[in-house]
Amino acid sequence: MDAPIPLPPSVARKPIYARTLAFRAYAREDGLWDVEGRMHDSRDYLFDRFEGGALPAGEAAHDMSIRITVDDALLVRDVVAGMAARPFEECVQATAPLKRLIGSTLGKGWRRAIDEAMGGTAGCTHLRELLFNMATAAIQAVPSYQEHLQYPGERNPGQAQSMPHFVDRCMSWRRTGPVVERHYPQFFIQPSDSD
Repeated sequence: MDAPIPLPPSVARKPIYARTLAFRAYAREDGLWDVEGRMHDSRDYLFDRFEGGALPAGEAAHDMSIRITVDDALLVRDVVAGMAARPFEECVQATAPLKRLIGSTLGKGWRRAIDEAMGGTAGCTHLRELLFNMATAAIQAVPSYQEHLQYPGERNPGQAQSMPHFVDRCMSWRRTGPVVERHYPQFFIQPSDSD
């Protein structure tokens, strides 16, 4: 992730801060799925911390990981977390409320479940941020791998009986757009003049 972000050039500048988020999904031998997320923060200068003295440039200010185990329906079966780097020793107490997410689903209502389980002072802002995005990683990983297992090398979306969950969730996958018309013509809707 050290490659430059593909944006137009800016004025002369120097780096001061980096946050990376990484997600990885795994198919488990027991039929469940693990989705892991990691957040890593560092600064490009000697940073004066509230506690523990100065943090050298490039050293992690936050290095936090979460593993969520889900079933085929993306129902949370287990959650564990670790904090290799954190600003305060007390931060590790924010991992316990993660267990309240067991029984929630990575999908509609996920953000609400996070807020109820560990919102405000019950949890950690950084863990919540990581959790929000873990649902997207799970939705990208699990259903497509299930489809791959069921129909290896036979992707034929034109025969789908039910509309995929991602249709009408973004500009490219809108039902009135050319992508849906090409790949899921059975769900395509002719755009009106106002579209």
